[in-house]
Amino acid sequence: MPKIAEKQIVINEIKERFDKASSVVLLNARGITVEQDTKLRKKLREAGVDLKVYKNSMITFAVDDTEFDGLKPFLKGPTTVAISYDDPTTGPRLINEELKTLKNISFKAGVLDGVLYDADSMKQVAGIPPRNELLAKLLGSFQSPIASFARVVDAIAKSNETE
Repeated sequence: MPKIAEKQIVINEIKERFDKASSVVLLNARGITVEQDTKLRKKLREAGVDLKVYKNSMITFAVDDTEFDGLKPFLKGPTTVAISYDDPTTGPRLINEELKTLKNISFKAGVLDGVLYDADSMKQVAGIPPRNELLAKLLGSFQSPIASFARVVDAIAKSNETE
């Protein structure tokens, strides 16, 4: 197979993965051991996040004229890509947890739901709780005033009954 055809296969694979992705995070993972890499990949895979290493030139061709086009300036040096498919914060959050023990990994940039974030912003995004947890907090905040209102209505009804 000619070299250009092999490269096109990789570019198409990247495009397909990025098209399905809810978030894409670029990492600098230079200097981690095989054991650390295996542990990180396993943890991410269990959460439905792919961790891949692609050539920067292949990523550049794949993101041309897409929502991920803004990642091009960050494609310098070795690049590892974390691709989340469901909850966009899953990949960044799990990677951020691993940053505590793996000092050789750092965020480069990322795109979550079409918005480009630099390394510092990715750290902030990584602190966002999972979607289910956020929904539970929202519903809890709705429930509290409604429960208070129900108690007031009940107290008024009981006072009217006694009169």
